[in-house]
This record gives sequence, C-alpha cells and structure tokens, in this order.
Amino acid sequence: MKPIIVDISIKASKEKIWNAVTDVSQMRHWFFDNIPDFKAEIGFKTWFVIKNEERVFYHLWEVVDVDVFNRIKVEWTYPDYIKQPFVVTFYISELENGMKNFKVKVEGVEIFNQFSIPEFTSESCIGGWTYFTNRLKKYIEQ
Repeated sequence: MKPIIVDISIKASKEKIWNAVTDVSQMRHWFFDNIPDFKAEIGFKTWFVIKNEERVFYHLWEVVDVDVFNRIKVEWTYPDYIKQPFVVTFYISELENGMKNFKVKVEGVEIFNQFSIPEFTSESCIGGWTYFTNRLKKYIEQ
C-alpha cells in the first residue's frame, strides 16, 4: 500500500512552522489539545487518549528522527488495537515567494486493513490529516 501524503502551502518561516509542530503549547492549538508533553528529541515518548463516539484510542508516540526545521518522524501506535507502529513524518520545505510546503507522510497504514473500525481506513486517515493540516495553516497564518 502506498503511503498517505497530505500537504499544504503555508506563508511562514520554516522556524515558525517547526515551532507550531514541535512546541507542545502550540500543538494544543491546532492538533490535539490534550497532548501532555512533546519534545523534538529522538527517543522521546508520550501518550494520550482520544475518544470518538464510544471508542477510546490510546495514542502512543515515539520520536525516531529529527532534522530541525526540516523533518520530524514519529512512530505511532494504538496499543489497544495496533501493536506494530506506523510512521508519521512531518516535512517542511521551501517553495517560491516565501511560501513553505508542509507535508505529512503516513507509512504502514496497511495495518488498518486488519480492522473493521471506521477510524482505521485510508479515507479516515486522509480526512484527519487534511483537517489537521488546515488547522495548522490557519493557526500559523492568523
């Protein structure tokens, strides 16, 4: 299965985007408001809970790669459902006219095929990342 990729253009510096993606106090404005902590450091782990309807999803993240201002890669698991991690990578790159490209690449989503849970589909993943990248853009450009 091909990775899922969602990207947008943002008018901001790479540093401003990086900080919004890696500073937990900023992440809470556009991403999940209950992230307890986050550090852009290899080996850093955090977990939190998201509820959707009657389902509870424990999110466990571990940072596995960092290239400051350019890329951060996180292994992501849902321990109650998926023990094998899939990988989410955020990329920030230069475009023309002061614009930056912010790309989310999700690899390993073929794991979702093992479940009949609406949140574990390619369509749900694309929809979720489209929602979050648009919120990030709005947060940064406000």
